[in-house]
Amino acid sequence: MDVASLFNVKDKVVLVTGGAKGVGRMISEGFVANGARVYISSRDAKACEQACKELNALGKGKAFAIPANFYKEEDCKKLAEELSKREKKLHVLVNNSGSNWGAPYSEYPDTAWVRVLTLNLHRVFTITQLLTPLLEAAASPLDPARIINIGSIDGLKVPSLETFAYSSSKAGLHHLSRVLASHLGKRNITSNALACGPFESKMMAATLRDMKDVIEAGIPLGRIGSPQDVAGTCLFLSSRAGAYINGATIPVDGGSVVSSAGGWTKPKL
Repeated sequence: MDVASLFNVKDKVVLVTGGAKGVGRMISEGFVANGARVYISSRDAKACEQACKELNALGKGKAFAIPANFYKEEDCKKLAEELSKREKKLHVLVNNSGSNWGAPYSEYPDTAWVRVLTLNLHRVFTITQLLTPLLEAAASPLDPARIINIGSIDGLKVPSLETFAYSSSKAGLHHLSRVLASHLGKRNITSNALACGPFESKMMAATLRDMKDVIEAGIPLGRIGSPQDVAGTCLFLSSRAGAYINGATIPVDGGSVVSSAGGWTKPKL
């Protein structure tokens, strides 16, 4: 029961959607640095290739790009087909791709709901469903295949910003994770969600630029998340150490959800 074996992910096959940037890139690097074979997929083919080039320079594991636009169902199917050609098994699926849309309540458009819910919730089910045969091929009772859905603390609490579709989609994603845990656990596939707090990412860039000090003041640990925080949680869930965790929503937020500081509010323009 040593650390090296408990947290080992060497040679596991991992797919990280949205794995070229932000939180997805942090997760991808964590797996590659620990010897996994990591497939990165998003609609930005150039970013996927660049990320793989940089990650492969780390050694230990390997990174491969399979670009896909997840808004298109046919691209999801092509991703599954391409991965099936390259690999016989998929040990870990990290559903990370997501989008956000902020607008005042009186102006919030229907198009925001369609766009955000499609990517953040609907396509998580689509991709998971398509890749279930590969997950089943990797699964065993003591070493299940793993699904890790990247949610948000905005799916646990009422957000300060007017991101109605985003927070709703993440709450739905947390529950979808539980539903999948019940349904797929019988096939030796676990499903868990991470409710992430603020991390350095394109989605959070403007907010952190304007309000980083205020945000950090509302987090009990006094800082935003680091790459090690989210990558480490994914490594735990994907290794023998996390094999009996199923149906959980784990806040990775420094205590933001339980903070008594009252949170932070959108600055007046």
